[in-house]
Amino acid sequence: MSGAEVAGLIVAVFWAILVSFLAVALVRLAQTLKRTSELVAGITEQAVPLLGDASDALRTAHSQLDRVDTITAEVAEVTANASALSSTVASAFGGPLVKVAAFSYGVRRAVGLRTSGGAGAAANGAAGTDRSRARTVKAGKVLPAARRGGRRNRSKD
Repeated sequence: MSGAEVAGLIVAVFWAILVSFLAVALVRLAQTLKRTSELVAGITEQAVPLLGDASDALRTAHSQLDRVDTITAEVAEVTANASALSSTVASAFGGPLVKVAAFSYGVRRAVGLRTSGGAGAAANGAAGTDRSRARTVKAGKVLPAARRGGRRNRSKD
């Protein structure tokens, strides 16, 4: 055997080994592609019913939202009616009730002043009663009894 034949034999062996490795890689790639296509087919089979269920849920949610919108509109109408009713009642009864309450307070106060002090207290009027509750600080200014000397102003002796 000559050197050229030995070199050709070595190149042929390496070529055969390279082709074998490439064949094994192609077989594995084909198996991977086959499994991938099976996986995609399985996902497609499962995804179609899920999409149908999601579509049904979306339709149901949409109908429920329509109902909520209707209820909200009705509640807004009821609220407006209640507001109008309360303002009507307040305007119809509020003024007269305030007047009646003020009148009854005035009558109670007058009767109380008449019965507690007799004619002298009635002659003094509210001035005698107000003096017991308040004192004059400056000319023309009266300090209420509640602000005269409460606990905050007292010394701790």
